[in-house]
Amino acid sequence: MRTDRFLARLEQEQQPPNVPPPVMSRTRMALLWATLGFYAAIVAAVLSTSWLVRLDWQLMLFRPYKQWPELHAFLDYFVVLGQRGPTAVLIAAWLSWRCWRQRTLRPLLVMASALLLLNVTVGAAKLGMGREGPHYANVIGSNEMFLTGDIFPSGHTANAVVTWGILAYLATTPRARRTLSVIAAVFALGVGTTTVYLGTHWVSDVLLGWAAGLLVLLALPWCEPVIAAVERQVFLLRDRLLGVPAPHESAPALAGGPHPVPALRQGEEPYPHGEPAVATARPGTAAHAMAANVRVRQPGGRAHTGGRPDRPIRPVSSR
Repeated sequence: MRTDRFLARLEQEQQPPNVPPPVMSRTRMALLWATLGFYAAIVAAVLSTSWLVRLDWQLMLFRPYKQWPELHAFLDYFVVLGQRGPTAVLIAAWLSWRCWRQRTLRPLLVMASALLLLNVTVGAAKLGMGREGPHYANVIGSNEMFLTGDIFPSGHTANAVVTWGILAYLATTPRARRTLSVIAAVFALGVGTTTVYLGTHWVSDVLLGWAAGLLVLLALPWCEPVIAAVERQVFLLRDRLLGVPAPHESAPALAGGPHPVPALRQGEEPYPHGEPAVATARPGTAAHAMAANVRVRQPGGRAHTGGRPDRPIRPVSSR
């Protein structure tokens, strides 16, 4: 099998697609506030030991894993799609490939920002509310809050929302975004319901996990300026270590270009000793075409761009 063409294709440098990053629009802001309200409502329902806690206990005592034991082996593997370690490695590998092909760090930086937000927000909620899981429940009908547990909200569910939702967030076409959004929703819904089937989470844990993950995705546009600044600094550091001059240091001056005009006082002539000589180029060359479009400053502060001149311009001699 010939591999030269394949390797040559891999080594072709591609520019990142010219797609602006998402912004915090009114629609996104409305969704964020609605999700935040849903998050607060779930917490309040659990704290007040409402109907949601009764539903938690009913499903826990129903024990779905005993009702449908034939699904247990498959769902034991499927729930791994919500574990932070395996999914982070898998998604990071794909985004690293995109970064290398497109010569940009934004996909990996977006993922790192999302996982940082996820760990901080979900971890703080877990430790702060200390809810026990179904297998460690003490009193039937209680909300099991402020004990020694760490399962509220569901980390598996929130992680599935964020890690698979990142792919939809970074999509560069509407069709890809719709397709990846459906895939992320299927994985997030599947992982959440699987944890209830296995008896590792209450229903309210899963509901709060969905809300927690969605809040992270909706808040990502606020991180975009920081992500862009970090990417610039990383590339500047790389160029400095490799000895590559900065763009403003390596750009040569255009031959035949306009001379800079110094700052003038009122009534002062721009060139008291006459205009500086400008190198001419042979007609038909690229330099001549470039010079024809250069804005030339005339004595007295007037300028023209090659349209209708103030005075006749003698053609360049061929000698």
